[in-house]
Amino acid sequence: MHFLSSDLEDYIQNHSEDEPKLLQELTRETHLKVVRPRMLTGHFQGRVLSVLSKILYPKNILEIGTYTGYSALCLAEGMQKDGQLHTIDINEELQDIQERYFSRSAYKGQIVQHIGDAKTIIPQLEATFDLVFIDAEKRDYPDYFELAIQKTRPGSVILSDNVLWSGKVVEAVEKKDKVTPILLEYNKKLKEDPRVETVLLPIRDGLTLSRVL
Repeated sequence: MHFLSSDLEDYIQNHSEDEPKLLQELTRETHLKVVRPRMLTGHFQGRVLSVLSKILYPKNILEIGTYTGYSALCLAEGMQKDGQLHTIDINEELQDIQERYFSRSAYKGQIVQHIGDAKTIIPQLEATFDLVFIDAEKRDYPDYFELAIQKTRPGSVILSDNVLWSGKVVEAVEKKDKVTPILLEYNKKLKEDPRVETVLLPIRDGLTLSRVL
């Protein structure tokens, strides 16, 4: 679902920072070779992630849901020179494309890839994260958030993607729909959780920014 007209989306993109060449190549390869390329973060949202990361200047970043590595490379742009970005994905078939583009980036020694269930991997990570990006299995968002917040500090930011779920959050929920009710409860939880202050941004399919108190 497009919440803005294509003309407005083009105007916004054309008046935002340009997409780096490496990410242009990754976008093209993802669309050519990978199933469901619409899952890619994309130019505009990628630049949003990049600028947010540069503002926060995080030492450690946690990403839950790597896909082909686009968002990880955007988040890494603001990372401290001695920082690390840990990115987790359950699909080992995408590891090759991730590694190829990570190795071509300026952050090849700072990105740590994990393949497996994030709910098992996150508790094993020893770092404290200044920035977290959740963009994986929507049914598990509540679990991801609870595990991630335990690895943060006051002032850390947790980003949650796709929280508008193509507009389904304001539509009648179909009986067979198991995901939308979870996201509705998740959005309500973030609004009411006393551990964070939250704003839901109408960026692409919805991006929630939660600052840990």
